[in-house]
Amino acid sequence: MLQTIADIMAATGTFGIFLLMLAENIFPPIPSEAIMPVAGFAAAQGQLDPLAVFLAGTTGAVLGNAFWYEAARAVGQERIERLADRYGRYVGIVGEDIRAASGALLRWGAPAVFICRFLPGPRTLISVPAGIARMRRWIFYPATVLGTALWTGFLMAAGWWLQGQWEAIGHWMEPLGLAVIAACILVYAWHLWRTRHRWTRRKGDTGA
Repeated sequence: MLQTIADIMAATGTFGIFLLMLAENIFPPIPSEAIMPVAGFAAAQGQLDPLAVFLAGTTGAVLGNAFWYEAARAVGQERIERLADRYGRYVGIVGEDIRAASGALLRWGAPAVFICRFLPGPRTLISVPAGIARMRRWIFYPATVLGTALWTGFLMAAGWWLQGQWEAIGHWMEPLGLAVIAACILVYAWHLWRTRHRWTRRKGDTGA
């Protein structure tokens, strides 16, 4: 994977970094933990301009998150709640879950969005509930830009400093990403069981 990323950057330069980071945040085929360290290594070797690398990576990631935020915002919370009440039992979500999540996200606001920008998985997913809850843009975008810029800069700097050993970044980031994903799966499985149980009790109470 790392060699493929390096080949893409060699052929397309900073525009390739922009496209890779945009794709990573719309449909994550390649993690930023693999993209930006390679870009940092290329910058350290004088193959790419460091500022252009940083701006391309940050801009691509921010636009990818903006896509999900604006799409979710356009759909709106009421439509999502109706869909959840109708079909949500199959995926473990009902309308009241949407309301509770939206309320919690609005209470935490910028810190929640900012912190999630550093976590594999939630880094992209947080944009959807933020859009559904219609978090104010002046809160969402500054938190997204700041968190994304810091994370992108950190990964780029790690690739720069490690240089010939930048493959090591993937080795210690991969277990972290897998741990976060495993935790999310466990939480989701528990929530699915809880929602199915709650749905069954609701049907029993109504005599359906």
